[in-house]
Amino acid sequence: MTPTLVRQHLPHSGAAPQVDQWARARDWAEIQERMLVPLYEAVYERLEVGSSTRLLGLGCGSGLALLMAAARGASVTGLQAHAPERLALARERLLPGAWGTRARAGARLTDGEPADIDDVASAAYTLVTAFEPVGCVAGDSEGLTEALAAASPLVGRGVPVVLAGWGPPERCATSSVLRVAAKLADPLRGAGGWRPALRDDLEEVAQRVGLRPDGSGRVACPFGYADVDNAVRGLLSTGLFDGAVAATDPEQVDKEVREALHPYKRRDGTVWMPNVFRYLVARTA
Repeated sequence: MTPTLVRQHLPHSGAAPQVDQWARARDWAEIQERMLVPLYEAVYERLEVGSSTRLLGLGCGSGLALLMAAARGASVTGLQAHAPERLALARERLLPGAWGTRARAGARLTDGEPADIDDVASAAYTLVTAFEPVGCVAGDSEGLTEALAAASPLVGRGVPVVLAGWGPPERCATSSVLRVAAKLADPLRGAGGWRPALRDDLEEVAQRVGLRPDGSGRVACPFGYADVDNAVRGLLSTGLFDGAVAATDPEQVDKEVREALHPYKRRDGTVWMPNVFRYLVARTA
């Protein structure tokens, strides 16, 4: 799964986004990823993540959520496929010899899917997280469903699985900016464009993989940036706009994103977009 705030479904025409993925990965880790910290904290607090927790993070990206769980004493395993740049940053944060930092005890990172974990017998995970939010692009839960199904042999019965999604568009200011990506990429993406999050998006995912819902919550996750340049870099780092870049050009995408951000620019030059995200706690059968 691609570690973005919105799952990306690029067309099969062979067109590749003309972007520097390493620069985007840095922008994601340094600017955008922290926007979901309130979501991570709320989930970890609710589920009392601590030293007895063995966490499996699906689509772990550059590892911030794993790092926060490890700071609480949890043993963490992160899975990330098709995003070597972000996984490299996760290794810097969590593994030995990374930029002179200490290794996080019990931290493991795998480039791939659940089937690529080599020690299934001793996994015994007590918590599975899929923090990459769904509910903004048509079909954006398909890869998540497959990953959850593949992870089932790694957990026992009654283990909590956390899914995350965008809140209602009327409570997510960023929705208006995300529409720009869908509009520009439409000739390329066809039916894979923006759609408003629906109330039961997460419950439908849980049902498809046989999970039993066991509570949910909403968390305010405002997107705040030092200035418009910072906001553009952060939003482009999600990967959602790569299809728009491929369909048009970077200059046009940059211009239209800046225009869409104008209503959220404050007098001091900062950019502030209130958003609400939702999470669902479901349990394995």
